[in-house]
Amino acid sequence: MTNFNDRERAEEAKYAMDEETAFKVAARRNRLVGEWAAGLMELTPEETDAYKKAVVQADFEEAGDEDVIRKVLGDLTQAGCDVDEAQVRAKLAEMAIEARRQFMSES
Repeated sequence: MTNFNDRERAEEAKYAMDEETAFKVAARRNRLVGEWAAGLMELTPEETDAYKKAVVQADFEEAGDEDVIRKVLGDLTQAGCDVDEAQVRAKLAEMAIEARRQFMSES
């Protein structure tokens, strides 16, 4: 019975670690997307830092990526940047790969 309990605890620990990794990668991806958008909006370094944090915070509004896409697209549109939803989604996918690469290289 101990082998089964040990195995069960190991699976639970792996699941928790996978969830934590996914959370960290998503937050890093959102910061990278925020940095990209801030560059398009020509924000100052201080404004860029604040904006990156705001994009990360936007991800807590609802499950999935729609809240981040809606925020970034709305802000870019309001700033007069010529960007559409497809471009924001593509950048989100690109930055997800970069965020995972960065996270794995640090581990």
